[in-house]
Amino acid sequence: MQSFGCFLLIVLFTSSVVVTAQPKGYLYDESKVAPYELPDPLVCLDGTKVTDSKAWLKKRRPEVLRLFEDEVYGRSPGKPKAMRFEVVEEGEALGGKATRKQVVIHLGKGKKALAVNLLLYLPQKAKGPAPGFLTINFMGNHSVHADPAIRIPTSWVRNGTGVKNNKATADGRGSRASRWAIDAIIERGYAFATVYYGDIDPDFHDGYENGIHPLFPPKDPKKRKPTDWASIAGWAWGLSRCLDYLETDDAVDAKRIAVMGHSRLGKTSLWAGASDERFALVISNNSGCGGAALSRRKFGETVKRINTSFPHWFCDNYKKYNDKEGDCPVDQHMLIALSAPRPIYVASAVGDRWADPNGEFLSALGAEPVYQLFGHKFGATKQPPVDQPVHGRIGYHVRTGKHDVTPYDWKQYLDFADKHLK
Repeated sequence: MQSFGCFLLIVLFTSSVVVTAQPKGYLYDESKVAPYELPDPLVCLDGTKVTDSKAWLKKRRPEVLRLFEDEVYGRSPGKPKAMRFEVVEEGEALGGKATRKQVVIHLGKGKKALAVNLLLYLPQKAKGPAPGFLTINFMGNHSVHADPAIRIPTSWVRNGTGVKNNKATADGRGSRASRWAIDAIIERGYAFATVYYGDIDPDFHDGYENGIHPLFPPKDPKKRKPTDWASIAGWAWGLSRCLDYLETDDAVDAKRIAVMGHSRLGKTSLWAGASDERFALVISNNSGCGGAALSRRKFGETVKRINTSFPHWFCDNYKKYNDKEGDCPVDQHMLIALSAPRPIYVASAVGDRWADPNGEFLSALGAEPVYQLFGHKFGATKQPPVDQPVHGRIGYHVRTGKHDVTPYDWKQYLDFADKHLK
């Protein structure tokens, strides 16, 4: 068997780089990564080889997508019949540079009905429908900017700044603003949209009794199938419903929307981009295990650890691969490949070893053969130096710092979007 180990790159961390402490008992030594073999994204289940883009799109891509549905994220429902959009607020914002819209996406009917709040900023200087970034946030829409008009969520919120008893308060306004670069995004001529992930599904293991899942109960309410969708698939499904709204807004060019997420929501953005081809560009920020990082490396966070700590994120079938990553018919390079030929960006941080920066890069590299079917190149053969981005059809950087979203990250995403969306 041929190992993918020939692509491994040892990353040296100098004393000038601050590396955050990671849980003990996990692998952080590149030299100790065991040899592994990645599934070939270009070999079909019947053994035939994919040699052109048509075969990928018609045969192999549907196979890979179904494997991820059945073995990793679960099968999601389609677009719901019971859905309507309500613009609940609109006004001038950001010192006159933007128009703010707040939209409630009503899903389902009756007691189980769900209200998902979408916050949208539109650049005033736009001369026509604006391309944009659709993002998903951790602490509520009001946390992304200090704008006092942003509605405070009434759904479950993890306790923290401005949150008491899992209820958000005005004290959380702008508490995560450093992650979102909204002014820079508007200045570049892009719309900015964000949705709070807890509006879609609360991030704790509640037996799927709250959030979006009760709207689509299993046939046997006492028994979920091992392929039933879980929280990451639920959040990704919610992003698609946000895109449904953007398609109705004349101020937005819904054919030029980049979907972006960080950490577990970076996993979400990758799955959203894979499962919904309407997204024109896909961005993964520090998504790690179950996101952009190769699982077979077992570097930093592992499949067993993530399934144990967060049993509600992935479908039940994924637990079969605890300590058995090599048995899984897919790995994360194939997830990235599902976005082909659309541009995709994978970002890492040198101090975020838990998310395996090198494994994230190698995953992007492993997706390149699929992009080559469409005449596109990555532009890198080994992990680039820190703070030196590569902007091919696949974008990648590993930056100085820790697990976070920074202005540097957004500078790269905006430059990448300028190249591919404008």
